Amino acid sequence: MSTYGPQVEVVVARVRAEITRLHAELFRNGLVVWTGGNVSGRVPGADLFVIKPSGVDYADLAPENMILCDLAGNVIPGTPGADRSPSSDTAAHAYVYRNMPDVGGVVHTHSSYATAWAARNEAIPCVITAMADEFGGPIPVGPFAIIGDDSIGRGIVETLTGHRSRAVLMANHGPFTIGRDARDAVKAAVMVEDVARTVQLARAGGELVPLPQDAIDALFDRYQNVYGQAPQGELN
Repeated sequence: MSTYGPQVEVVVARVRAEITRLHAELFRNGLVVWTGGNVSGRVPGADLFVIKPSGVDYADLAPENMILCDLAGNVIPGTPGADRSPSSDTAAHAYVYRNMPDVGGVVHTHSSYATAWAARNEAIPCVITAMADEFGGPIPVGPFAIIGDDSIGRGIVETLTGHRSRAVLMANHGPFTIGRDARDAVKAAVMVEDVARTVQLARAGGELVPLPQDAIDALFDRYQNVYGQAPQGELN
C-alpha cells in the first residue's frame, strides 16, 4: 500500500469498513443467500475499488479480508485480503468503473422477485409512484452474459448509459445496481427487489395501469431534487 501514500491508505481503510457493513445490509434485507451477491465501492481519489472475496460466508466478512483492485480488476499485491480470490464478478465491476466515472458503487444480488423478472427477460414496468421516484421509469433488461470476464459489465454499461434507472435485470441472471457510492447502490438493490415484488403481486391481481410519462417525470424530479433534508446551511 505504500505505493499509494498514507492519505490513500486512510481512504481505502474507510471503504473497506463501509463495504463490509453494506454486505451485512444485503443479508439483513433478505437479498442474498449463502455466499451469493457482492458489493463493491470505488476508492475516492484513486483508480481503485474494494470488493468482497469469492465464496466467503457473510458472517466471516471483515475489512481486512475485503480485496483491493485496480480498475482493470487486478488484485493489488501485498494488501490485506490479496491472498484470496476476489468475487467472480470483479471484471464486471471493474468495467463499470472504467466506463462510468460517476459510478461509485456496484451491487449484484440474486434477490427472488427481481431475478424472476430477469428469468423472463422482462423489464419491470413503471406502474407505482415509488418506482418513478427511485428509478425514473421502467427497470430495463440487459443482455445475457456468462460470468467470468467483463461481458456482464459491458451489458450493464450498454443498458444503463443514458437511462435514469440505477438498476438493470441481466437476462436469466439477476439484478445489478449502480450508485454515486456503494450505499446508494445498495439502496437501489433494496428498492428494485421491493418494486419487483409489488408489481408482480399487482399483476397477479389484474391488468397493470402504467403511470403517464409526465407524472413519472414530475415524481422523479421531486424525489431526486426536493425530497429529504436539505444539506446543513441550506434553507428549504
